[in-house]
This record gives sequence, structure tokens and C-alpha cells, in this order.
Amino acid sequence: MTGHIYRDVILEQHVRLFRGAMGAEFLFMDDNARPHRANIVDERLQSEDITRMDWPAYSPDLNPIEHVWDMLGRRIAARQPPPTCLPELRRALLDEWCNIPQDQIDNLRLSMPRRCKACIASSGRHTPY
Repeated sequence: MTGHIYRDVILEQHVRLFRGAMGAEFLFMDDNARPHRANIVDERLQSEDITRMDWPAYSPDLNPIEHVWDMLGRRIAARQPPPTCLPELRRALLDEWCNIPQDQIDNLRLSMPRRCKACIASSGRHTPY
């Protein structure tokens, strides 16, 4: 992911349209990943009058989707033989995505209250999640 891809794909094709549907009270949340903080991204958000939520530099990542991405990456890495080209990788990702057990997704979703309590208890520092 680059700042250009983030701007052209994520902001242009999704965020801008969603903001239009939500209206002036829309508040955009992303993190401090380099592509998200590129100057061209800031310029686009300003030109579209999209307000970005303040995000601390070293904030804990409580989003359960990060664990899903990790599961997906491990499943792809364990494939034998591994994907060797983009079409194979695409097929493998779709297959593995469909094969993640729903109970694992449900467990992540249900863990959110515990995650938030742990984050508060640690004052935003390291948690076991």
C-alpha cells in the first residue's frame, strides 16, 4: 500500500462517497500507517472537507480485524504449495477467507469489552491482546 493507492482507492472510491452519504458530521478514522499520513492523503482529505479523528502516535490497536488478517496470513503461509502468482494468491485468499471458522470471528467480536477494559487498565500501554 502506498499513499497514492490509499488516496486513489480507499479515499476516492469509498471514504469520499461514504462521507457524502453521511453528511457534515462525518468523522474519518484511520491510524498512523505511513500511507495514511502521506501529504497527498492529507491534501485530498482537506480538499474534500473530510475531518480526520485525532490518533495518538503510539495507540493500541484494538481492532479485531487485525487478528483476522493475521489468521489469513498464517493460512496462506501454510499452503502447500504456496501461491506463486497474483491470480493464485487471489484465489488462495478468497478460499482461506471463506474457511475461517465463524466461531473464531465471533470470539474476536465478543472479546471487545475485555480488550477495552484491558486497554483502560493499562493506560493505553501493552495488553495481552
